Amino acid sequence: MPRKPRFYIGGIPCHVIQRGNNHGACFFSDADHLLYLECLEDASKRFGVQVHAYVLMTNHVHLLMTPDNSDGISRVMQSLGRRYVQQINFRYRRSGTLWDGRHKSSLIDSETYFLTCMRYIELNPVRANMVERPENYRWSSYLANATTKPDPIVNRHSLYMALGEDDACRRDAYRRLFDEEIRQTDLSFIRQSIQSSSPLGSERFMHEIEKTVGRSTGFFKRGRPGQR
Repeated sequence: MPRKPRFYIGGIPCHVIQRGNNHGACFFSDADHLLYLECLEDASKRFGVQVHAYVLMTNHVHLLMTPDNSDGISRVMQSLGRRYVQQINFRYRRSGTLWDGRHKSSLIDSETYFLTCMRYIELNPVRANMVERPENYRWSSYLANATTKPDPIVNRHSLYMALGEDDACRRDAYRRLFDEEIRQTDLSFIRQSIQSSSPLGSERFMHEIEKTVGRSTGFFKRGRPGQR
């Protein structure tokens, strides 16, 4: 079966996930996490991609990014695939691939799902029972978005900026978003969209994307929430 083509559009946020090969680990120490973040910072700045949220799990990575142009995200992921994997292979005297094939991606309807997708990404360690609260997990963007901790990787989206009139108000409003659980229907839709590499948003958003790229995106209507 031919691979489903990926597509990106300048100025449209995109949720990206990449998993370890055969569900195996892609981070083995704190130094590996730091190396990945260094590579991500360098590549995102070099290729004109804004990173709004991220989480580095043991065997996969979630990123929420907005590219300046249509090839920015592809270049970032290619750069990460080369530089990070080469250094990990050298560090641990291993060879071969580290990632499970191609990354998956889902364009995000900002007005409807952007902040929900940020929460989804930064709550991954909580759902995995690794920590009780997102602030307890070191390898995510939560501390940058919800506290005063600086993070040179994170760029503020306009919807985040609209949460308050100054940084303190925005951080407070962002933390309050985490007081409520993400609805099961939204969890299901996010997961379905990223697994199928389909846009996440309203049908109007889907049709606008199809018109822009000039082909079907293979999107589907929302169904019953998945059980997980």
